[in-house]
Amino acid sequence: MSHRHHSLAPFIAALLLVLSACSGGGNGNGNMNQAEAADPAEVAIGERLFLETRFAQFFMANSGGDANAQLLAGDPALDFSETMGAPLPGPFASASMNCSACHLVDQQLGMTGGGMRTYGDFARRSPIPARADGQTLTPRNSPPLVGASVGRENALILHLDGEFADPEDLVRATLTGRNYGWLPNEAAQAMAQVATIIRADDGQGDLAAEFGGLSYATVLDVDSVGLPEEFDLPLQYRIDVDTATDQQILDAVARLIAVYIGQLEFAADQNGAFTASPYDRFLQLNGLPTMPDQGESRGDYADRLLGLIEGLGAPVFVPAGAEGFAFHDQDFAFGAMELQGLKLFLTRPDPQAMQQGSLPTNGIGNCVACHHAPEFSDFGFHNVGIAQEDYDAIHGAQAFAQLVIPDLTTRDADPDLWLPASAARPNGMGSFLSVPTPLDAQRTDLGMWNVFANDVVPAPQQALRDILLAQTGLDPNTTTEADLLPLTIATFKTPGLRDLGHGAPYMHTGRFDDLDDVLAHYVAFSALARNGQVRNADPELANIFITPTEAVALIAFLRSLNEDYE
Repeated sequence: MSHRHHSLAPFIAALLLVLSACSGGGNGNGNMNQAEAADPAEVAIGERLFLETRFAQFFMANSGGDANAQLLAGDPALDFSETMGAPLPGPFASASMNCSACHLVDQQLGMTGGGMRTYGDFARRSPIPARADGQTLTPRNSPPLVGASVGRENALILHLDGEFADPEDLVRATLTGRNYGWLPNEAAQAMAQVATIIRADDGQGDLAAEFGGLSYATVLDVDSVGLPEEFDLPLQYRIDVDTATDQQILDAVARLIAVYIGQLEFAADQNGAFTASPYDRFLQLNGLPTMPDQGESRGDYADRLLGLIEGLGAPVFVPAGAEGFAFHDQDFAFGAMELQGLKLFLTRPDPQAMQQGSLPTNGIGNCVACHHAPEFSDFGFHNVGIAQEDYDAIHGAQAFAQLVIPDLTTRDADPDLWLPASAARPNGMGSFLSVPTPLDAQRTDLGMWNVFANDVVPAPQQALRDILLAQTGLDPNTTTEADLLPLTIATFKTPGLRDLGHGAPYMHTGRFDDLDDVLAHYVAFSALARNGQVRNADPELANIFITPTEAVALIAFLRSLNEDYE
């Protein structure tokens, strides 16, 4: 799979050649010396639209009505890439917002404080264009897109709060939403801007030049013939540009971007088994199963894998030096420490002993309760205390427990007071989809609570209900939305754990700079959960029992899930 990644592509090609020669070719994504096949046309055009900066409100407001204008100055929100340290020069500093501004790959690879990303950014919370509502940051850390669309046991649900059940819906909402500078009452204007760019693009810009120098109308139109093969879209992705409505053009754009996002995956073989991390190599060397058998659940697979690992008489390790990483400052290795961490990761508490009140003191990571191999996510929704930690750090210990959160009847009686703004409800206050601030104790982020049983977000409701019922074991015949809503407080979708080395800062708040901080949170909050001091805690949080020494082994294992995504 080839991706242009633009400004740094020549640098990367040279770097990879050198590293391949020096490290024996151990790069995690196959043979660097073989030419990669060209992307299908729908992926290539989806990438171009992903990088397009003219759909944003800032461009519309500053282009003088010229779809092909060169802006005199770019959106200030894009001047820099925010990081955990000093800001870096923004790769789109002279332009306006696009998808890639928050979902980077190699644009900051050569920068001190930068590096590779798996289609995420470096910010704790990402900058967004300034508008009259005063918002300048997203309420959450930008999640990586690589692996976000992978198959799963439950329904496909996207975003940390489960807002979207379809990738095209997500793209449509992004292009016409606040991240692109559009206010909730500007949805029609935003859609018209996307349609204007598609209709009027002249194919002369720098971005177009990297994709054949073709106008969007030429590429998308059903009547276009004789296009270069790499940009010749299959008919199902084309529209009649001359007669299409704004909505139809937006839908076509969203469909292509969704195709591009959908093929962003970690390296795998023809059977879908992951191949490129030290952990994957360890499984291969020891003849261990790399994925569940047909019909086997992820949970059963994890238990079987742990049993097989414990039965290894003489495990074959991945030695440091035999292979190398191009983009990680660590050895490509899986040894005794990583193996100890893997066992801790897969070990759950004995339910019978727990029921009898016999609590262990160590040796149980219980990570696999939510992070199912091989994707290392159950794609469910859990509260592990992240929102509470963020809120209490500002307002004091146990302040989150005192926060007034309405029941469903109260919320429905005045939805503008409690729920986020949307095109259907533009006056929503969004207090519970906010960055906590010392100036207003009612502002925090409650995650799925903002979406579940919200009548303006109908698409994901059944899937969210099914996930909640499956996680809680409640009777679907007698359990109501009013019963379930309190169980959504501060719940967020489980992230995947592959290639975490390219994902800091961590958690949806972006508060943790490294994995040591993450593990310290789990140690502290599992103890709080056992004492009943985590509001709406996931039951599995209390079942973590690890010592600081064991945390070191867990981190070693998590680092063994890194790979050289490119």
